[in-house]
Amino acid sequence: MAGQSREPEPKRHLTNAQRLAWLRLLRSENVGPATFRALVNQFGGAQAAIDALPDLSRRGGRTHGIRLCSIDDAEAELAAAKRIGARLVAQGERGYPPALAHLDAPPPLIYVKGRAELAGMPIVSIVGARNGSAAGQKFTRQIANALCLEGFVVASGLARGIDTAAHIASLDHGTIAVVAGGIDKAYPPENEVLQERIGERGLLISERFPGHTPRGKDFPRRNRIISGIALGVLVVEAAQRSGSLITARFAGEQGREVFAVPGSPLDPRAAGTNSLLKQGATLVTSARDIVDALAPILGRDTDRTPPELSSGDEDETPRPLPDIVQTERERVLEALGPSPIDIDEIIRCTGIETRKVHIVLLELDLAGRLQRHSRQLVSLIDP
Repeated sequence: MAGQSREPEPKRHLTNAQRLAWLRLLRSENVGPATFRALVNQFGGAQAAIDALPDLSRRGGRTHGIRLCSIDDAEAELAAAKRIGARLVAQGERGYPPALAHLDAPPPLIYVKGRAELAGMPIVSIVGARNGSAAGQKFTRQIANALCLEGFVVASGLARGIDTAAHIASLDHGTIAVVAGGIDKAYPPENEVLQERIGERGLLISERFPGHTPRGKDFPRRNRIISGIALGVLVVEAAQRSGSLITARFAGEQGREVFAVPGSPLDPRAAGTNSLLKQGATLVTSARDIVDALAPILGRDTDRTPPELSSGDEDETPRPLPDIVQTERERVLEALGPSPIDIDEIIRCTGIETRKVHIVLLELDLAGRLQRHSRQLVSLIDP
């Protein structure tokens, strides 16, 4: 059974000072997950990276100061999390889902509330239509309960319809809800009680800070985590253009198994799932289909070593910036364009030392002139 899988030992434990520095860096202007990783690995830690941000952004062409997250703001955010019973978990720490760490640019920090051990167990995510049919919700409850009995943890996004059915059916066994807003912000409002129960008996996960009201752009980010924490994603019902299909697309890009429940061609809520089946998703009519498909790969993700991410010691001397002449910056700039290009290709094309290229890219990034894509691709933002 999947439940026999043991939670891996945590690979990291940040000190209070390191956690504060990580949070400050992540909340500073123009610093997303990919930029965060590049910064801490180039400078050996978050505090050294924070100290370097103003000069880097200026060298990248920024004409006004970059906004840095203050110590007071970061401490206030951590205090707000403590008041609601949530805690900030870094990649590699207990409570951070191991599979999530293997994503391309995973969130370096997430908020969690509830049973942290659930994050280390085999997870199957179930998503579907917000206006899920009665039959679809009944099937969701049946399959979620069956997966729990097989030792899996069921995750979803706390949306109406199929998501809600999956959470309710698996609540007694331990369910994971990934929310788009702060852990203390119930969305939709009618799931406020369910969200509270999951925080007590299951596990809540959020990339956003406490008190944050979810916006449109937060839901795709949530969907990426829903698929990223799991071994596979089951789509029960989904219209042709829906958030559930976005989650399925993320799952495919992340190397996760994609499962779909077939439906009537007369029901628009089956159009998306039937389309997934045509594209090669595994057809599901019972939990056994999922269990059998995942059996050969159980444990594979946690055995691989995720990309390294430096913590940085409190008394560590930061690595000095390399001397970069203006002509080298110009050559990197010339190699960039509006079309995404692999960083390794820029290094080959320019013949410039690897660290220098990464520093120049960070300068452009912090100046708001560079966009980072998946698979180590970057492009120049047209001013």
